[in-house]
Amino acid sequence: MRLMPVTDAMFLVAETRETPMHVGGVNLYTLPDKVDETEWLNEQLAMLRQSEGLRRPFSEVLKLTPLGQYGPIRLVPDKDIDMHYHVRSAALPKPGRYREMFELVSRLHGTLLDRTRPMWEITLISGLPDRQIATYFKIHHALMDGASSMHFTNAMLSPDPKERRSYSPMSVEAYEAYKRKFPAPKKPPTPSLTDLKAIGGFLKEQWGNSVGVTKALNQYAAAMFGLGGGDLATPWGGLPRTSFNRNITGARRFVAQSWSLERVRAMGKAYDGTINDAVLAMCSGAMRKYLQSLNELPDKPLKAMAPVSIRAKDDIDSGNSVAAVTANLATHIDDPAERMRTIQASMNAAKAQLREMTAQQIQIYTAITQMPQMLTALTRTADKFPAYSVTISNVPGPREQLYWNGARLDGMYPASIPVDGMAMNITQVSNNKNIDFGITACRRSVPHVQRLIDYLEDALVDLEEAAGIKGK
Repeated sequence: MRLMPVTDAMFLVAETRETPMHVGGVNLYTLPDKVDETEWLNEQLAMLRQSEGLRRPFSEVLKLTPLGQYGPIRLVPDKDIDMHYHVRSAALPKPGRYREMFELVSRLHGTLLDRTRPMWEITLISGLPDRQIATYFKIHHALMDGASSMHFTNAMLSPDPKERRSYSPMSVEAYEAYKRKFPAPKKPPTPSLTDLKAIGGFLKEQWGNSVGVTKALNQYAAAMFGLGGGDLATPWGGLPRTSFNRNITGARRFVAQSWSLERVRAMGKAYDGTINDAVLAMCSGAMRKYLQSLNELPDKPLKAMAPVSIRAKDDIDSGNSVAAVTANLATHIDDPAERMRTIQASMNAAKAQLREMTAQQIQIYTAITQMPQMLTALTRTADKFPAYSVTISNVPGPREQLYWNGARLDGMYPASIPVDGMAMNITQVSNNKNIDFGITACRRSVPHVQRLIDYLEDALVDLEEAAGIKGK
Protein backbone atom coordinates (compact mmCIF):
# COMPACT_ATOMS: atom_id res chain seq x y z
CA MET A 1 0.00 0.00 0.00
CA ARG A 2 1.29 3.47 -0.85
CA LEU A 3 -0.09 6.99 -0.61
CA MET A 4 -0.74 8.84 -3.87
CA PRO A 5 0.94 12.29 -3.93
CA VAL A 6 -1.49 15.21 -3.87
CA THR A 7 -0.09 16.53 -7.16
CA ASP A 8 -0.99 13.20 -8.84
CA ALA A 9 -4.39 12.98 -7.13
CA MET A 10 -5.40 16.31 -8.65
CA PHE A 11 -5.82 14.53 -12.00
CA LEU A 12 -8.51 12.39 -10.36
CA VAL A 13 -10.23 15.45 -8.89
CA ALA A 14 -10.20 17.25 -12.25
CA GLU A 15 -11.67 14.31 -14.19
CA THR A 16 -15.24 14.42 -15.49
CA ARG A 17 -17.11 12.50 -18.18
CA GLU A 18 -16.24 15.31 -20.60
CA THR A 19 -12.57 15.42 -19.59
CA PRO A 20 -11.09 11.94 -19.16
CA MET A 21 -7.65 12.34 -17.58
CA HIS A 22 -5.67 9.59 -19.24
CA VAL A 23 -2.63 9.74 -21.50
CA GLY A 24 -1.45 7.18 -23.98
CA GLY A 25 -0.83 6.71 -27.65
CA VAL A 26 -0.59 4.55 -30.72
CA ASN A 27 2.51 2.55 -31.63
CA LEU A 28 2.68 1.36 -35.22
CA TYR A 29 4.72 -1.74 -36.14
CA THR A 30 5.64 -3.80 -39.21
CA LEU A 31 5.76 -7.55 -38.62
CA PRO A 32 8.98 -9.45 -39.39
CA ASP A 33 9.22 -11.43 -42.62
CA LYS A 34 8.10 -15.06 -42.70
CA VAL A 35 6.04 -14.71 -39.52
CA ASP A 36 2.40 -15.74 -39.49
CA GLU A 37 0.41 -12.66 -38.47
CA THR A 38 -2.33 -14.50 -36.58
CA GLU A 39 0.15 -16.65 -34.68
CA TRP A 40 2.32 -13.64 -33.78
CA LEU A 41 -0.70 -11.63 -32.57
CA ASN A 42 -1.92 -14.51 -30.40
CA GLU A 43 1.54 -14.87 -28.85
CA GLN A 44 1.64 -11.18 -27.94
CA LEU A 45 -1.87 -11.27 -26.49
CA ALA A 46 -0.94 -14.24 -24.32
CA MET A 47 2.20 -12.49 -23.12
CA LEU A 48 0.40 -9.20 -22.39
CA ARG A 49 -2.28 -11.05 -20.43
CA GLN A 50 0.15 -12.59 -17.95
CA SER A 51 -1.10 -11.63 -14.50
CA GLU A 52 1.78 -12.91 -12.39
CA GLY A 53 4.55 -10.58 -11.28
CA LEU A 54 2.98 -7.31 -12.46
CA ARG A 55 4.71 -4.16 -11.31
CA ARG A 56 3.06 -1.05 -9.97
CA PRO A 57 1.05 0.87 -11.06
CA PHE A 58 -0.29 -1.85 -13.38
CA SER A 59 -1.06 -4.11 -10.42
CA GLU A 60 -2.66 -1.45 -8.20
CA VAL A 61 -6.18 -0.21 -7.62
CA LEU A 62 -7.42 2.89 -5.80
CA LYS A 63 -8.41 2.66 -2.13
CA LEU A 64 -10.42 5.67 -0.99
CA THR A 65 -11.49 6.97 2.42
CA PRO A 66 -15.07 8.13 3.15
CA LEU A 67 -13.98 11.50 1.71
CA GLY A 68 -13.59 9.85 -1.68
CA GLN A 69 -11.21 11.46 -4.16
CA TYR A 70 -10.99 14.55 -1.96
CA GLY A 71 -9.34 12.64 0.89
CA PRO A 72 -6.11 10.64 1.12
CA ILE A 73 -5.86 8.15 -1.76
CA ARG A 74 -3.91 4.93 -1.45
CA LEU A 75 -2.86 2.47 -4.10
CA VAL A 76 -3.18 -1.18 -3.10
CA PRO A 77 -2.49 -4.44 -4.98
CA ASP A 78 -5.46 -5.77 -6.95
CA LYS A 79 -5.76 -9.41 -5.85
CA ASP A 80 -8.26 -10.30 -8.57
CA ILE A 81 -7.08 -8.52 -11.70
CA ASP A 82 -8.85 -9.47 -14.94
CA MET A 83 -6.17 -9.23 -17.64
CA HIS A 84 -8.65 -9.99 -20.44
CA TYR A 85 -10.42 -6.76 -19.46
CA HIS A 86 -7.23 -4.72 -19.59
CA VAL A 87 -5.66 -6.32 -22.67
CA ARG A 88 -7.96 -6.35 -25.69
CA SER A 89 -7.82 -6.99 -29.42
CA ALA A 90 -9.58 -5.23 -32.29
CA ALA A 91 -9.63 -5.83 -36.04
CA LEU A 92 -10.20 -2.87 -38.37
CA PRO A 93 -12.92 -3.06 -41.03
CA LYS A 94 -11.70 -3.15 -44.61
CA PRO A 95 -9.89 -1.42 -46.22
CA GLY A 96 -8.01 -1.04 -42.92
CA ARG A 97 -6.50 2.36 -43.61
CA TYR A 98 -4.98 4.68 -41.02
CA ARG A 99 -8.27 6.56 -41.19
CA GLU A 100 -10.13 3.57 -39.74
CA MET A 101 -7.43 3.10 -37.11
CA PHE A 102 -7.66 6.72 -36.01
CA GLU A 103 -11.46 6.47 -35.82
CA LEU A 104 -11.12 3.45 -33.52
CA VAL A 105 -8.51 5.19 -31.36
CA SER A 106 -10.69 8.32 -31.19
CA ARG A 107 -13.52 6.25 -29.68
CA LEU A 108 -11.25 4.36 -27.30
CA HIS A 109 -9.60 7.57 -26.09
CA GLY A 110 -12.94 9.18 -25.27
CA THR A 111 -14.01 6.57 -22.68
CA LEU A 112 -13.26 6.83 -18.97
CA LEU A 113 -11.06 4.30 -17.22
CA ASP A 114 -12.79 2.16 -14.59
CA ARG A 115 -11.67 3.37 -11.14
CA THR A 116 -12.61 0.05 -9.53
CA ARG A 117 -9.82 -1.62 -11.53
CA PRO A 118 -6.17 -0.77 -12.22
CA MET A 119 -6.46 2.30 -14.43
CA TRP A 120 -4.86 1.23 -17.71
CA GLU A 121 -5.76 -0.57 -20.95
CA ILE A 122 -3.96 -1.92 -24.04
CA THR A 123 -5.65 -2.74 -27.35
CA LEU A 124 -3.83 -4.75 -30.02
CA ILE A 125 -5.08 -3.58 -33.44
CA SER A 126 -4.93 -5.72 -36.57
CA GLY A 127 -6.34 -5.34 -40.08
CA LEU A 128 -3.84 -2.76 -41.37
CA PRO A 129 -2.24 -3.30 -44.80
CA ASP A 130 1.41 -4.17 -45.53
CA ARG A 131 1.77 -6.46 -42.49
CA GLN A 132 1.39 -3.58 -40.06
CA ILE A 133 -0.21 -3.84 -36.62
CA ALA A 134 -0.69 -1.27 -33.88
CA THR A 135 -1.11 -0.97 -30.15
CA TYR A 136 -3.24 1.63 -28.40
CA PHE A 137 -2.28 2.18 -24.76
CA LYS A 138 -3.85 4.44 -22.17
CA ILE A 139 -3.19 4.99 -18.48
CA HIS A 140 -4.54 7.53 -16.02
CA HIS A 141 -2.45 10.69 -15.71
CA ALA A 142 -2.58 10.28 -11.91
CA LEU A 143 -0.30 7.26 -12.42
CA MET A 144 2.01 8.36 -15.25
CA ASP A 145 3.07 11.47 -17.14
CA GLY A 146 4.43 11.51 -20.68
CA ALA A 147 8.03 10.85 -19.68
CA SER A 148 7.21 7.89 -17.41
CA SER A 149 4.88 6.51 -20.09
CA MET A 150 7.81 6.71 -22.50
CA HIS A 151 9.96 4.74 -20.05
CA PHE A 152 7.27 2.04 -20.01
CA THR A 153 7.17 1.91 -23.81
CA ASN A 154 10.95 1.75 -24.08
CA ALA A 155 11.00 -1.11 -21.57
CA MET A 156 8.96 -3.31 -23.94
CA LEU A 157 11.20 -2.58 -26.96
CA SER A 158 14.67 -3.69 -28.05
CA PRO A 159 17.24 -2.46 -30.60
CA ASP A 160 17.80 -6.11 -31.59
CA PRO A 161 15.30 -7.34 -34.22
CA LYS A 162 16.08 -10.94 -33.25
CA GLU A 163 15.35 -10.56 -29.53
CA ARG A 164 12.23 -12.29 -28.25
CA ARG A 165 10.83 -11.86 -24.75
CA SER A 166 8.40 -14.16 -23.03
CA TYR A 167 7.63 -11.87 -20.08
CA SER A 168 5.08 -9.06 -20.00
CA PRO A 169 6.25 -5.43 -20.39
CA MET A 170 4.07 -4.69 -17.33
CA SER A 171 6.05 -7.16 -15.19
CA VAL A 172 8.58 -6.54 -12.45
CA GLU A 173 11.02 -8.59 -14.55
CA ALA A 174 10.75 -6.14 -17.47
CA TYR A 175 11.01 -3.17 -15.10
CA GLU A 176 14.14 -4.48 -13.38
CA ALA A 177 15.79 -5.31 -16.71
CA TYR A 178 15.09 -1.78 -17.93
CA LYS A 179 16.33 -0.16 -14.70
CA ARG A 180 19.71 -1.85 -15.12
CA LYS A 181 20.32 0.43 -18.11
CA PHE A 182 20.42 3.43 -15.78
CA PRO A 183 22.89 4.30 -13.01
CA ALA A 184 21.50 3.82 -9.54
CA PRO A 185 20.06 7.15 -8.31
CA LYS A 186 21.96 8.73 -5.47
CA LYS A 187 19.79 9.07 -2.39
CA PRO A 188 20.83 11.73 0.10
CA PRO A 189 21.27 10.52 3.67
CA THR A 190 18.40 11.23 6.03
CA PRO A 191 19.54 13.98 8.43
CA SER A 192 19.34 13.39 12.16
CA LEU A 193 17.13 15.85 13.97
CA THR A 194 19.81 16.07 16.65
CA ASP A 195 22.35 17.30 14.11
CA LEU A 196 22.26 21.10 14.35
CA LYS A 197 24.18 21.46 11.09
CA ALA A 198 21.60 19.36 9.27
CA ILE A 199 18.75 21.38 10.75
CA GLY A 200 20.51 24.59 9.72
CA GLY A 201 20.91 23.26 6.19
CA PHE A 202 17.23 22.31 6.06
CA LEU A 203 16.13 25.78 7.16
CA LYS A 204 18.49 27.38 4.66
CA GLU A 205 17.02 25.25 1.87
CA GLN A 206 13.45 26.21 2.80
CA TRP A 207 14.41 29.88 2.89
CA GLY A 208 16.05 29.50 -0.50
CA ASN A 209 12.89 27.94 -1.87
CA SER A 210 10.83 30.82 -0.56
CA VAL A 211 13.16 33.47 -2.02
CA GLY A 212 13.45 31.73 -5.40
CA VAL A 213 9.71 31.21 -5.78
CA THR A 214 8.92 34.76 -4.62
CA LYS A 215 11.28 36.22 -7.23
CA ALA A 216 9.72 34.09 -9.98
CA LEU A 217 6.19 35.05 -8.90
CA ASN A 218 7.12 38.75 -8.98
CA GLN A 219 8.37 38.34 -12.57
CA TYR A 220 5.20 36.43 -13.44
CA ALA A 221 2.91 39.12 -11.99
CA ALA A 222 4.82 41.93 -13.73
CA ALA A 223 4.50 40.17 -17.09
CA MET A 224 0.82 39.37 -16.60
CA PHE A 225 -0.17 42.95 -15.73
CA GLY A 226 2.10 44.62 -18.29
CA LEU A 227 4.46 46.07 -15.69
CA GLY A 228 7.62 44.49 -17.07
CA GLY A 229 8.83 40.94 -17.46
CA GLY A 230 10.34 41.44 -20.90
CA ASP A 231 9.43 38.64 -23.32
CA LEU A 232 8.03 36.38 -20.58
CA ALA A 233 4.55 35.21 -21.59
CA THR A 234 1.89 34.33 -19.02
CA PRO A 235 -1.57 32.71 -19.14
CA TRP A 236 -4.84 34.65 -19.30
CA GLY A 237 -3.58 38.20 -19.92
CA GLY A 238 -4.63 39.34 -23.39
CA LEU A 239 -5.58 35.85 -24.57
CA PRO A 240 -8.02 36.03 -27.52
CA ARG A 241 -11.13 33.85 -27.57
CA THR A 242 -11.30 31.28 -30.38
CA SER A 243 -12.90 27.91 -31.10
CA PHE A 244 -10.09 26.32 -29.09
CA ASN A 245 -11.42 27.93 -25.90
CA ARG A 246 -14.83 26.28 -25.74
CA ASN A 247 -16.04 23.82 -23.13
CA ILE A 248 -15.65 20.31 -24.50
CA THR A 249 -17.69 17.15 -24.83
CA GLY A 250 -16.48 13.64 -24.10
CA ALA A 251 -16.08 12.69 -27.79
CA ARG A 252 -12.55 12.78 -29.20
CA ARG A 253 -10.90 13.07 -32.60
CA PHE A 254 -7.35 11.74 -32.92
CA VAL A 255 -5.06 12.22 -35.92
CA ALA A 256 -1.33 11.71 -36.35
CA GLN A 257 1.56 12.16 -38.76
CA SER A 258 5.37 11.91 -38.88
CA TRP A 259 8.00 14.35 -40.12
CA SER A 260 11.72 13.91 -40.64
CA LEU A 261 13.52 14.84 -37.43
CA GLU A 262 16.51 16.12 -39.42
CA ARG A 263 14.25 18.33 -41.50
CA VAL A 264 12.61 19.89 -38.44
CA ARG A 265 16.00 20.25 -36.72
CA ALA A 266 17.50 21.96 -39.79
CA MET A 267 14.63 24.45 -39.89
CA GLY A 268 15.09 25.30 -36.22
CA LYS A 269 18.85 25.60 -36.64
CA ALA A 270 18.36 28.06 -39.51
CA TYR A 271 16.81 30.41 -36.94
CA ASP A 272 19.43 29.58 -34.26
CA GLY A 273 16.65 27.77 -32.42
CA THR A 274 15.96 24.37 -30.92
CA ILE A 275 13.80 21.52 -32.19
CA ASN A 276 11.19 22.60 -29.65
CA ASP A 277 11.21 26.15 -31.09
CA ALA A 278 10.74 24.64 -34.55
CA VAL A 279 7.82 22.49 -33.40
CA LEU A 280 6.10 25.43 -31.71
CA ALA A 281 6.51 27.49 -34.89
CA MET A 282 5.01 24.67 -36.99
CA CYS A 283 2.03 24.44 -34.62
CA SER A 284 1.64 28.22 -34.62
CA GLY A 285 1.54 28.38 -38.41
CA ALA A 286 -0.90 25.47 -38.61
CA MET A 287 -3.27 26.94 -36.00
CA ARG A 288 -3.10 30.33 -37.73
CA LYS A 289 -4.16 28.76 -41.04
CA TYR A 290 -6.88 26.69 -39.33
CA LEU A 291 -8.41 29.81 -37.75
CA GLN A 292 -8.17 31.63 -41.07
CA SER A 293 -10.23 28.82 -42.62
CA LEU A 294 -12.92 29.53 -39.99
CA ASN A 295 -12.66 33.32 -40.48
CA GLU A 296 -11.75 33.82 -36.83
CA LEU A 297 -8.03 34.60 -36.75
CA PRO A 298 -7.65 37.12 -33.87
CA ASP A 299 -5.36 40.16 -33.93
CA LYS A 300 -3.80 39.04 -30.64
CA PRO A 301 -1.47 36.03 -30.29
CA LEU A 302 -2.57 32.61 -29.17
CA LYS A 303 -0.69 31.14 -26.21
CA ALA A 304 0.35 27.57 -25.55
CA MET A 305 0.92 25.72 -22.32
CA ALA A 306 4.18 23.88 -22.91
CA PRO A 307 4.80 21.18 -20.27
CA VAL A 308 8.48 20.61 -19.50
CA SER A 309 9.94 17.65 -17.66
CA ILE A 310 11.90 18.34 -14.47
CA ARG A 311 12.58 14.63 -13.98
CA ALA A 312 16.14 13.62 -13.15
CA LYS A 313 17.77 11.50 -15.86
CA ASP A 314 17.98 8.49 -13.55
CA ASP A 315 14.39 8.85 -12.28
CA ILE A 316 12.17 6.21 -13.88
CA ASP A 317 9.92 5.72 -10.84
CA SER A 318 8.05 9.02 -10.43
CA GLY A 319 4.51 9.11 -11.75
CA ASN A 320 4.46 12.84 -12.57
CA SER A 321 7.37 15.25 -12.62
CA VAL A 322 6.49 18.16 -14.87
CA ALA A 323 6.27 21.93 -14.86
CA ALA A 324 4.63 24.24 -17.39
CA VAL A 325 5.78 27.33 -19.25
CA THR A 326 3.81 29.68 -21.49
CA ALA A 327 4.73 30.11 -25.15
CA ASN A 328 3.66 33.14 -27.13
CA LEU A 329 2.62 31.56 -30.46
CA ALA A 330 2.65 34.92 -32.28
CA THR A 331 -0.22 33.85 -34.54
CA HIS A 332 -1.08 37.51 -35.22
CA ILE A 333 2.19 37.92 -37.16
CA ASP A 334 2.03 37.20 -40.88
CA ASP A 335 5.77 36.84 -41.54
CA PRO A 336 6.95 33.30 -40.59
CA ALA A 337 10.48 34.41 -39.67
CA GLU A 338 9.27 37.18 -37.36
CA ARG A 339 6.73 34.78 -35.87
CA MET A 340 9.52 32.30 -35.16
CA ARG A 341 11.70 34.96 -33.48
CA THR A 342 8.81 36.03 -31.23
CA ILE A 343 8.17 32.43 -30.19
CA GLN A 344 11.87 31.94 -29.44
CA ALA A 345 12.01 35.10 -27.31
CA SER A 346 9.11 33.96 -25.13
CA MET A 347 10.59 30.47 -24.69
CA ASN A 348 14.05 31.84 -23.90
CA ALA A 349 12.54 34.10 -21.23
CA ALA A 350 10.64 31.16 -19.69
CA LYS A 351 13.69 28.89 -19.70
CA ALA A 352 15.83 31.64 -18.14
CA GLN A 353 13.32 31.89 -15.30
CA LEU A 354 13.36 28.11 -14.70
CA ARG A 355 17.16 27.99 -14.71
CA GLU A 356 17.18 30.21 -11.64
CA MET A 357 15.10 27.72 -9.63
CA THR A 358 15.64 24.22 -8.29
CA ALA A 359 13.32 21.37 -9.27
CA GLN A 360 11.50 21.73 -5.96
CA GLN A 361 11.09 25.47 -6.45
CA ILE A 362 9.74 24.90 -9.97
CA GLN A 363 7.12 22.50 -8.59
CA ILE A 364 6.01 25.05 -5.98
CA TYR A 365 5.94 27.84 -8.58
CA THR A 366 3.95 25.70 -11.03
CA ALA A 367 1.43 24.67 -8.36
CA ILE A 368 0.80 28.31 -7.42
CA THR A 369 0.55 29.67 -10.96
CA GLN A 370 -1.65 26.82 -12.20
CA MET A 371 -4.08 26.92 -9.25
CA PRO A 372 -6.49 29.40 -10.92
CA GLN A 373 -6.71 27.11 -13.95
CA MET A 374 -7.60 24.20 -11.66
CA LEU A 375 -10.39 26.29 -10.12
CA THR A 376 -11.85 27.19 -13.52
CA ALA A 377 -11.69 23.51 -14.52
CA LEU A 378 -13.55 22.40 -11.39
CA THR A 379 -16.24 25.08 -11.87
CA ARG A 380 -16.43 24.55 -15.66
CA THR A 381 -15.77 28.24 -16.29
CA ALA A 382 -12.57 27.71 -18.31
CA ASP A 383 -14.38 28.74 -21.49
CA LYS A 384 -15.18 32.10 -19.91
CA PHE A 385 -11.72 32.57 -18.39
CA PRO A 386 -9.36 30.66 -20.71
CA ALA A 387 -5.74 30.48 -19.63
CA TYR A 388 -4.25 29.15 -22.87
CA SER A 389 -5.28 28.35 -26.42
CA VAL A 390 -3.70 24.89 -26.64
CA THR A 391 -1.30 22.48 -24.97
CA ILE A 392 1.83 21.70 -27.01
CA SER A 393 4.12 19.11 -25.48
CA ASN A 394 7.39 17.61 -26.70
CA VAL A 395 8.45 14.24 -25.24
CA PRO A 396 11.95 12.84 -25.93
CA GLY A 397 11.73 9.36 -27.41
CA PRO A 398 14.09 6.63 -28.63
CA ARG A 399 17.11 7.64 -30.71
CA GLU A 400 17.54 4.32 -32.52
CA GLN A 401 15.45 1.85 -34.43
CA LEU A 402 13.54 -0.35 -32.00
CA TYR A 403 11.57 -3.60 -32.25
CA TRP A 404 8.84 -5.37 -30.30
CA ASN A 405 9.55 -9.09 -30.44
CA GLY A 406 10.83 -8.69 -33.99
CA ALA A 407 8.19 -6.19 -35.19
CA ARG A 408 9.80 -2.94 -36.37
CA LEU A 409 8.57 0.21 -34.63
CA ASP A 410 7.42 2.62 -37.35
CA GLY A 411 5.67 5.31 -35.32
CA MET A 412 4.90 6.50 -31.78
CA TYR A 413 1.89 8.80 -31.83
CA PRO A 414 0.93 10.26 -28.41
CA ALA A 415 -2.71 10.79 -27.46
CA SER A 416 -3.25 13.26 -24.64
CA ILE A 417 -5.82 15.40 -22.83
CA PRO A 418 -8.01 18.25 -24.12
CA VAL A 419 -9.78 20.14 -21.34
CA ASP A 420 -12.43 22.81 -20.99
CA GLY A 421 -11.14 26.07 -22.43
CA MET A 422 -8.31 24.19 -24.23
CA ALA A 423 -10.10 21.89 -26.64
CA MET A 424 -6.98 20.62 -28.42
CA ASN A 425 -3.71 19.00 -27.37
CA ILE A 426 -0.70 18.57 -29.67
CA THR A 427 2.02 16.23 -28.42
CA GLN A 428 5.16 15.12 -30.26
CA VAL A 429 7.61 12.30 -29.66
CA SER A 430 11.05 12.11 -31.26
CA ASN A 431 11.38 8.58 -32.62
CA ASN A 432 14.63 7.50 -34.25
CA LYS A 433 14.78 9.55 -37.49
CA ASN A 434 11.28 11.00 -37.19
CA ILE A 435 9.26 13.29 -35.00
CA ASP A 436 5.78 11.85 -34.52
CA PHE A 437 2.85 14.22 -33.92
CA GLY A 438 -0.37 13.17 -32.18
CA ILE A 439 -3.28 15.64 -32.16
CA THR A 440 -6.17 15.02 -29.76
CA ALA A 441 -9.19 17.32 -29.86
CA CYS A 442 -12.80 17.60 -28.83
CA ARG A 443 -14.78 16.30 -31.78
CA ARG A 444 -17.40 19.06 -31.56
CA SER A 445 -15.36 22.09 -30.47
CA VAL A 446 -12.56 21.62 -33.03
CA PRO A 447 -14.22 20.33 -36.21
CA HIS A 448 -12.12 18.99 -39.11
CA VAL A 449 -9.02 18.78 -36.93
CA GLN A 450 -7.47 16.47 -39.55
CA ARG A 451 -6.80 19.60 -41.62
CA LEU A 452 -4.06 20.50 -39.14
CA ILE A 453 -1.92 17.68 -40.56
CA ASP A 454 -1.78 19.46 -43.93
CA TYR A 455 -1.42 22.84 -42.25
CA LEU A 456 1.60 21.62 -40.24
CA GLU A 457 3.34 20.71 -43.51
CA ASP A 458 2.41 24.09 -45.00
CA ALA A 459 3.80 25.87 -41.93
CA LEU A 460 7.06 23.93 -42.14
CA VAL A 461 7.46 24.81 -45.84
CA ASP A 462 6.75 28.50 -45.11
CA LEU A 463 9.41 28.56 -42.37
CA GLU A 464 11.94 26.81 -44.61
CA GLU A 465 11.34 29.24 -47.45
CA ALA A 466 11.60 32.24 -45.12
CA ALA A 467 14.95 30.90 -43.88
CA GLY A 468 16.17 30.23 -47.41
CA ILE A 469 16.52 26.48 -46.98
CA LYS A 470 15.01 23.58 -48.89
CA GLY A 471 13.12 20.87 -47.03
CA LYS A 472 14.22 17.27 -47.36
